[in-house]
Amino acid sequence: MNLSPSTIALLVYGVIAIVGGIIGFAKSQSKASIISGSISGVGLIVSGLAAVQNQEWGKISGMAISAMLVIVFIVRLLKTKKFMPAGLMILGGVATLGAALLSA
Repeated sequence: MNLSPSTIALLVYGVIAIVGGIIGFAKSQSKASIISGSISGVGLIVSGLAAVQNQEWGKISGMAISAMLVIVFIVRLLKTKKFMPAGLMILGGVATLGAALLSA
């Protein structure tokens, strides 16, 4: 079992994505929020669990999902000019990518 900073970051970012999707749905009845938050969150958690088991694909897929989320939320931040939730997800994604790259 390998509970490194990168695997912890993947797991935490996954939970944040799921919770964010639920909050987005609760606030604005956005089905897209709950669907995308759940899919990306579960993907990050599965990636983190694979990385915990020393499976290299887990870290790679987690980094790919994190990078995609950063890109999506940069576009959203530029469009809405609102820090929440886009800024928080960008910071979380960059932190997750940084942890993964530093523990390479």
